[in-house]
Amino acid sequence: MKLQTTFLLALAIGSAGAKMACAAEGTSPPAPNPPHNVILFVPDGLRSHMVREDTAPAMFALERDGVAFANSHSIFPTFTMANASAFATGHALGDTGVFSNTIYSAFKVPSAGGAVTPFIENDAVLGDMDKHFSADFIDEETLLAAARAKGFKTAAVGKVGPTLLQDHTERSGADTVIIDDATGTAAGIPLAPWVSSALSSLGLPGAAPARGENGKSGSATVPGTKVANVEQQDWFVAAFTRVILPHFHDEKKPFVAVFWSRDPDGSQHNQGDSLNTLEPGINGPTSLAAIRNADSDLAQIREALKAEGLSETTDIIVAADHGFSTISKQSKTSIAAKASYADVPEGFLPPGFVAIDVAAALHAPVLDPNADYAPLAANQHTKGGNAVIGDSADKPLAVVAANGGSDLIYIPGANAEVTRRIVDLLLSEDYVSGLFVDERLGTYAGTLPISAINLSGAAITPVPAIVINFRSGSSMCADRLVCAVEVADTGLAQGQGMHGSFSRGDTQNFIAAIGPDFKRGFVDLAPVSNADVGTTIASIMGLKIAPHGHLVGRVMTEAEPGGAPVTFEKKTLASEPSAAGLSTLVDTQRVGDTVYFDAAGFAGRTAGLGGQFPAAW
Repeated sequence: MKLQTTFLLALAIGSAGAKMACAAEGTSPPAPNPPHNVILFVPDGLRSHMVREDTAPAMFALERDGVAFANSHSIFPTFTMANASAFATGHALGDTGVFSNTIYSAFKVPSAGGAVTPFIENDAVLGDMDKHFSADFIDEETLLAAARAKGFKTAAVGKVGPTLLQDHTERSGADTVIIDDATGTAAGIPLAPWVSSALSSLGLPGAAPARGENGKSGSATVPGTKVANVEQQDWFVAAFTRVILPHFHDEKKPFVAVFWSRDPDGSQHNQGDSLNTLEPGINGPTSLAAIRNADSDLAQIREALKAEGLSETTDIIVAADHGFSTISKQSKTSIAAKASYADVPEGFLPPGFVAIDVAAALHAPVLDPNADYAPLAANQHTKGGNAVIGDSADKPLAVVAANGGSDLIYIPGANAEVTRRIVDLLLSEDYVSGLFVDERLGTYAGTLPISAINLSGAAITPVPAIVINFRSGSSMCADRLVCAVEVADTGLAQGQGMHGSFSRGDTQNFIAAIGPDFKRGFVDLAPVSNADVGTTIASIMGLKIAPHGHLVGRVMTEAEPGGAPVTFEKKTLASEPSAAGLSTLVDTQRVGDTVYFDAAGFAGRTAGLGGQFPAAW
C-alpha cells in the first residue's frame, strides 16, 4: 500500500507539472487515459491442478496466454465468504471479521431464525449483520463501493452471498447491479429498471432459476447430484454478457465487475459419484462436468468482450476462492463417533461432533441455535453442527460455529479455564491437526496464536477464541494434491466434497490473469493470495481506499508489463510442543512484509505440510 500511495502521489505531481508547462506554452494538457476495465471471474472451489486443456480449455488458454500464478494461496479458513471479503477489500480476515461462512454474531440474527451462528451466504443475513454492526459489519470499504463512488460502472453476478458481499452496503440495485440466486424474489436485491427491461426484451426471466437437481445433496444412504449447475449459470452468464456488458459499453465509462460461478463448488459438494467412499471422491464425472460448466461461462464472457470491442481495454482476473478435498468422517478418539444416530452410518462422525466432544469435556449441555436452542438428547446431533454450550443461550460457556474443514470456537466470557479445558480436549483428538488460540486468552503448548495467521486485526465482529484445523491426507492417486482428503464437520456424506482446512489441497486455488495491465505468456513463481487480487484490482483502477486495518495484500507488480521479479523466502513457524509432543506448524512464504500460508497442522496430519502427503485413513 505504501508503494501504491507513493506511485499515485508521483502521478499527481507529474500531472501538475505537465499542466503548468502546457499553460506556459499556451496549449491544453493532454487528456489522461481512463483506467481499464476489470472483470474478476471466480470459479468457486476450483483446484489449481484441475485446469488442463482437456478439463478447462478456456481457463487453460487464459493462463497460457496471460499470467499463470503458479504459487497461489487462498485465505485460511479456506471458505467462500472469508475469501470473498479478501477479494472485496484486499484485507486479511483479522481486519474484515469474515472468519468463515458461519460465524458467531453475538446477537440473534432475525433472518437466520434467531441463531447466533448465522450462515452468512444469504442476502438477508448480510443485511442484518450490517444493521447490527454500524451499517457495515466488515468495516472496510469494498472495491466496488469505491469504484461506484468514483463514477465507474459496477456489477456483481452469481452465487448468493459472495456476490452481494462485493458491495453489501448498497442494496438499492440502482448503482451496483446485483444478480444472484435471490434475484426476482422478496429476499433479493432489486434490479434497476434498465436491467429488468433488457432481460424482458431478450426473453430472459426476471428471476433466477433454482438449482434443481444440482441442489440435491443426498444423504448417507442416497447419492447426491449427478448434474452440474447448468441452468442457473446459463441465466447468470446471459444476464452478464447480453445485458450488463452491452450497457456498460454504451455508457462509455470504466467498469469493475465480478462474476461468481457457483460451479465447480456446488457440484463438488453435492456430487453423488462417491457415496461413503473416498474414491473417486471429487474427481468423478459430476465434478469434471462442473469444472467444464464454469469454463464455458468464462469462454462466453470473453466472446462477449470481443463482440463489444472491449477485449483490448479489459483485464480479466480468474481467481478461485479456495481449493477442495474429499470428505472423511473417520475418528478413533471422538466420543461423538462412538454414539449412534438415525442419519449417520455407524462409527462415522456426525455433524456437530466438535460440539458434542467439547460439551462432554465441559460437562455442559448442548443447545441447538438452529432449532430454537433446544437441548440435545442422547444420540442426537445439532441440525447444522453449530452449538451453544452451557445452561443458557444468553450466557454460554462456549459457542461452536461448524463450517467444514475447520471450526471456530468462541468463548464469550473470555474464560481462560474454559479455554484450557477445550484446548486439552482437542489436543487429544485424532481429527485435529493444528490449533490457533486468541493470545488474549493465554498461551498453550501445542498451539499458535491466531495473530500468527492474520486472524487478529481491526475486525469489529466477535473474534474466535480457538480455530481448529481438521486432519487431512491424500488418497493414492498420481497427483496427491488433487486427491486431498479431510475430516469435515458437515452434514454432507463421506466421499462428497468440502474445503476450509489448512491442507495445501484447500489453500492452493487457481489464479490467472490476462489483459492490458498484465504480461503475456508469463509464469509467476512468487507467492500471491486472494487479498493480493483485491489490492491489485484497486491499483489497476486507481482507487484510493483508506484502510481501517493493516492486514493488506500487495500489488502483484511482477505480473505487470515491465514489472521486476520479486524475491521471497520460505519459513516454518512452530509452536512449543504439547505434553504429548504435538506442535502446530505453519509453512509460510514471505514477500517483503506480506506473509503467505501454504499449509499448517501437526506433522503427519496435514496434506502438503512440509511437502508431505500422508495417506488417507
